[in-house]
Amino acid sequence: MNAAREPQAAAGEPLIRMRNLRKVYRKRDEEFLAVSDVTMDIFPGDMVSLVGPSGCGKTTLLKILSGLQSHDGGTLEVGGGNFNPGRDVGMVFQQPLLLKWRTILENVLLPADILHLDRRQATQRAHELLEMVGLAGFDNKYPYELSGGMQQRAAIARALIHSPKLVLMDEPFGALDALTREKMNLEMLRIWAESRTTFVVVTHSIHEAVFLGSRCAVLTAGPARMADCFPIELEEPRKLHVKTSPEFGEYVRRIYELLGVE
Repeated sequence: MNAAREPQAAAGEPLIRMRNLRKVYRKRDEEFLAVSDVTMDIFPGDMVSLVGPSGCGKTTLLKILSGLQSHDGGTLEVGGGNFNPGRDVGMVFQQPLLLKWRTILENVLLPADILHLDRRQATQRAHELLEMVGLAGFDNKYPYELSGGMQQRAAIARALIHSPKLVLMDEPFGALDALTREKMNLEMLRIWAESRTTFVVVTHSIHEAVFLGSRCAVLTAGPARMADCFPIELEEPRKLHVKTSPEFGEYVRRIYELLGVE
């Protein structure tokens, strides 16, 4: 069952504040402008869907937010200065990237091992997370014994094991078949509601962006420029039939217009 989402913070301090963010890649005497002008606030508890065409700079923006890359212009404030990317960020990629020689439980525990968290407490949390993502009883299985969707659920549990303030997801369901992707969208909403964590999800799918997001940020073709960032207000809890509603269609049409697609 898809749980209802928590009301989003309409006021208060944002977890992330971006102002005219800019990123330039340099190679020898050449420069490539990847991100040109991104201004956006992300509040605690948000589920922000980040949508735009291929090569527009979405992944670059995630790398900047994760601390893996620096920005070259504009300002980025995260967590009011009390933010450690290595400790406060969880990552989920398009592929689950589970270590084949570790069990599912051991894969989920990997960030806890790296951060030297208390093993007993981390193991207890890992069991709780595996139950939350629907993998209770699969603790001692190996990745090859799970379907693609189940592996991605394990990857989400792994991203949450150290209780990060922010989870960044880069096309997390792009490698799944259409039906499994729909089911994972529902699971993602449930996990978000139960974890109360802030998520930023990159997707190429306009329909997925509307369905998942409490807010949707639209980036134009590269270099990335923020075309708009707006709230998504649909019936709660969201179920798949909402995709047939006129309201859903209006959000989809709005994004198409922002991307210049007639």
